[in-house]
Amino acid sequence: MKRVYRLRRPEQFRRARREGRTYTTPLLTLNVVAGRRRRTRCGFVVARQIGTAVRRNRARRRLREAVRLALPAIRPGFDLVFVARGPEVLSVSFPVLQQAVEQLLRRAQLWHEPAPPAVQAALAPEDEARP
Repeated sequence: MKRVYRLRRPEQFRRARREGRTYTTPLLTLNVVAGRRRRTRCGFVVARQIGTAVRRNRARRRLREAVRLALPAIRPGFDLVFVARGPEVLSVSFPVLQQAVEQLLRRAQLWHEPAPPAVQAALAPEDEARP
């Protein structure tokens, strides 16, 4: 996930956790707050209970990739903080992790189905549609 789509400063995480709404699944917790920018930014928190630094970083990378793949379907303009709730984040299959991310985003009403490429091309202005 590119850096422009990530929360990086501690105060950004604190604001999302303090002011935002919380949604949970057995694997993850999601904190959502309206962003101050037009793009959606995501942050990832993995507690020490997950294990050593190697295990925590692996969990963070798996979460980041699951969210990166879902990014085109996320409504823009929100700051999101995903929190791993336990070591199961490392042991579940990747499609299950993706499904948990999608479930949280749907419950937060941030999920929208992107239009297929053919529909997007048909909706684009004529000047942009031509090569």
